[in-house]
Amino acid sequence: MSSSVSSRAYRVFSWFSLVYTLAVVLWGAFVRATGSGAGCGDHWPVCNGEVVPRAPSVQTLIEYTHRLTSGLALMLVVVLCVWGLRTHAKGHPVRKAAVFSLVFMLTEAAVGAGLVLFKMVAGNESLARAWWMAAHLINTFLLVGAMTLTCWWAGGRERLMLRRQGLTGWLVAGSLVGLLVLGVSGAIAALGDTLFPASSLAEGLRQDVSPTAHVLLRLRVLHPVLAALVGALVVFSAAMVARLRPSAAVRRAAMQLGVLYALQLVAGLVNLVLLAPVWMQLVHLLLADVVWIVLVRLSAAGLALGAPRLQVPSSMHGGSSVDYRSSSPTRKG
Repeated sequence: MSSSVSSRAYRVFSWFSLVYTLAVVLWGAFVRATGSGAGCGDHWPVCNGEVVPRAPSVQTLIEYTHRLTSGLALMLVVVLCVWGLRTHAKGHPVRKAAVFSLVFMLTEAAVGAGLVLFKMVAGNESLARAWWMAAHLINTFLLVGAMTLTCWWAGGRERLMLRRQGLTGWLVAGSLVGLLVLGVSGAIAALGDTLFPASSLAEGLRQDVSPTAHVLLRLRVLHPVLAALVGALVVFSAAMVARLRPSAAVRRAAMQLGVLYALQLVAGLVNLVLLAPVWMQLVHLLLADVVWIVLVRLSAAGLALGAPRLQVPSSMHGGSSVDYRSSSPTRKG
């Protein structure tokens, strides 16, 4: 197999692995939303003490399917890592991204096992479960981010340059951290919706503000507030990065990010009004994951070694005209 064919095959496989992993993540959310997390009891990796459950209930089938699909996702990422190391030269960014993908897939499995073994599933209403959910969400985002970078660099994109990025670096870092915090609040809100379903929107709002409500319900109100604040930060940062690093890839990602975040806000509102039905929770989560993927792509393009940079206007150097030509840190002039 020629080098170009092998490279193309690896790129296709990396995208397939990412899409499949997203499907597994959504099924995991379905497990939580349907209260099926204890479908295999507190046994792991076996299910109710059996490798293949006999006469399983619906909840057992849902949880067992998630375990099987998660196992296949792990095997895909193992192949992604080994293949990436074998076909890319030492120092190529794909190698590091593929290794991190495998590391975060392994920690994802460990967190999932911990949820089952420590009984942080089904009707568990403890605050400890919220911490577990937060750790699970952060690890999932890091996994998806590493796999996204693997796909990105498998396409021949330039490596990152983290030093001397100035305002661009701060905007990117703030947006990434902001989305992680927002994702954690969303996971806690979704957990509250699952454990304490409301019969009407008015009842749900009363639950949120009641001083006697469970702590998960009192925390739930933070999510829409954070969604508005983080959304403003992310969209503003994307627009600024597109101005400071005016490449076609950055501009395209910034535009996609604005549209997707608007859709995400609409989905969040619909989810609230409809009292968080399972299907809408999955749509909301899918949009959150896609927003994260696009932000990672924007970050990689904006912080790339050869990303064009906005020149300081010539008027600031005593010139009579304003020049917004872009320049690259890797090229002279």
